[in-house]
Amino acid sequence: MSVIPSSTVGSARPYLIGLSRIAIGLLFSCHGAASLFGVLGGVKGGTVEALTWPGWYAAVIQLVGGVLVLLGLGTRTAAVICSGSMAYAYFSVHQENALFPIQNGGVASALYCWAFLLIAATGPGALALDGLLARRPATVATASATA
Repeated sequence: MSVIPSSTVGSARPYLIGLSRIAIGLLFSCHGAASLFGVLGGVKGGTVEALTWPGWYAAVIQLVGGVLVLLGLGTRTAAVICSGSMAYAYFSVHQENALFPIQNGGVASALYCWAFLLIAATGPGALALDGLLARRPATVATASATA
């Protein structure tokens, strides 16, 4: 029985965090797209009427926030907003039906809430646009800003 050396785990950590962020962002954005546009198994034409509270706003947060987290762009801020929207969904919609998520249908809301909170705390990991933009040479950033 072999154990993975801690140096291997340490060097893979940013990539594991990045891949988890990508998967969570993709899945979350699919919920928003299904609610807004009726794609990916959603009701044709979308399931929420435009500008209705809270459904339409939640779907926009899911789509836009999910895509931002997926790309790793403004990751921590987007993740906090997504986490908060899922906490709101859990406590305002699901919690009143029963105590435990398995009983009240709030498993997805609870899991997304905690997953996004973890992303906000750990950061985007590897493979994020935030990291690419931060590493841009100052001369390129200055030249493009003055052009």
